[in-house]
Amino acid sequence: MSIHAVPPLTDAPAQVLLAHLAERLGAAHVRTDPDEIALHLREERGLYTGTALAVVRPGSTEEVAFVVRECAAAGVAIVPQGGNTGLVGGGVPYGGIVLSLARLNRIRELDAVNATMVAEAGCVLADVQRAAAEAGLLFPLSLPSEGSCRIGGNLATNAGGTAVLRYGNARELALGLEVVLADGRIWNGLTALRKDNTGYDLKNLFMGSEGTLGIITAAVLKLFPGIRSRATAFVGLASPHDALRLFERLRAAAGAELTAFEYMPRFALEIVLRHHAAAVRPLAGEHHSYGLIELASPQQDADLAGIFEEVVGAAIEDGLVEDATIASSDAQRLALWDLRERLSEVQRYEGGSIKHDVAVPVSRVAEFIDQATAACESEMPGVRVCAFGHFGDGNIHFNLSQPVGMDRNAFLAAWETFNRIVHDIVREMHGSISAEHGIGLIKRDELPHYKDPVALDLMFTLKRALDPANILNPGKVLALGENLPDALPAAGA
Repeated sequence: MSIHAVPPLTDAPAQVLLAHLAERLGAAHVRTDPDEIALHLREERGLYTGTALAVVRPGSTEEVAFVVRECAAAGVAIVPQGGNTGLVGGGVPYGGIVLSLARLNRIRELDAVNATMVAEAGCVLADVQRAAAEAGLLFPLSLPSEGSCRIGGNLATNAGGTAVLRYGNARELALGLEVVLADGRIWNGLTALRKDNTGYDLKNLFMGSEGTLGIITAAVLKLFPGIRSRATAFVGLASPHDALRLFERLRAAAGAELTAFEYMPRFALEIVLRHHAAAVRPLAGEHHSYGLIELASPQQDADLAGIFEEVVGAAIEDGLVEDATIASSDAQRLALWDLRERLSEVQRYEGGSIKHDVAVPVSRVAEFIDQATAACESEMPGVRVCAFGHFGDGNIHFNLSQPVGMDRNAFLAAWETFNRIVHDIVREMHGSISAEHGIGLIKRDELPHYKDPVALDLMFTLKRALDPANILNPGKVLALGENLPDALPAAGA
């Protein structure tokens, strides 16, 4: 059985399909007005803008299944969409319909004893966190976009975030799923069991598949004891190697209480201070590298500040840390985190930005930063490296800002060149070219360069088996001959 590209509909069949959908869902939930659907056609960074017949908003799993069956019968592509906060073009439609899951926003059940929650795919991540907190529990997935991203998209992209060091990626935070398949059948895998050895682990096929194998409509999420003590520190260091050595010391001293270890270079802090009016310099001097570190505990009286004082104090005496501050209030803690969370948005003010979301073994993360920085600066003198991210799990956002005064389009035209430089180094270090953002469109053509060919063949086999007509998010993750734009954005984007 072969996969084929979905042919475009003529006007008449399109209108018949949309009429059937409106009859079942209500006309208000089948949107075709260009102004109403415009926000659903554009990727958050503005690199891709697509087209769609309509944005369809089912209100239940059964309505999702109905929409999929109707589109399958008509041969119309479906692009599932949550909060549309993705960064790799995975949610941009090129024809067909956008299936918005925003109305599937109920928390169906919360079992405090089992420490689980059943949440529908359209629940905003911050609302899931809030519901858990109201029960005295914690849902630990945390992202800068948590006020608008939705849990279905988080699972479909296997989102990471700042707490992976302690709790794992989104894949580790779900016990079961409910999924609508490409033929409209509903797989009810909403198990709340932590042990279930009855065959293949189907849920992991769909988490991280970016809506190409099925549409996640609900999930059983793991909850954890609520956090009752926190301590947050911001440190200045002479190099990423010193940051890695400090991480090792803190991991040994704090164990599971080490929740986050975020790395920022000097350039990253400079642009946040330059472009974010409310930002305040956290340390008196300037340093080559910075670490934002958080310890957290479910114990009310945990002496986390004492751990910081002991470990960081010794590191200062040893010359490993140049300066440090520990937040003395929740307001100060939030201000320190704001420096990190504003970083993605302020990069745009420095001109064109070529971004890489990569992972290497934690033991090699400092080496990677040094080697990739030197290679990129050699390729383009004046390029400004902004390598930041989740030091404790080896995930670095290795971003490049254009040289001062350079034409933006000329800089972005070098995207493929820098991909090869950075990704080749990642491969040499046995890393991944996509740590937490996914493949989507922007890395689709990179994947064959770096994925094990047997693994890639298995991925194609799964796609053929689960979506033989290629109607689910076609052209994303795997290149199957669809009539889509080039994977890399145009220089003028």
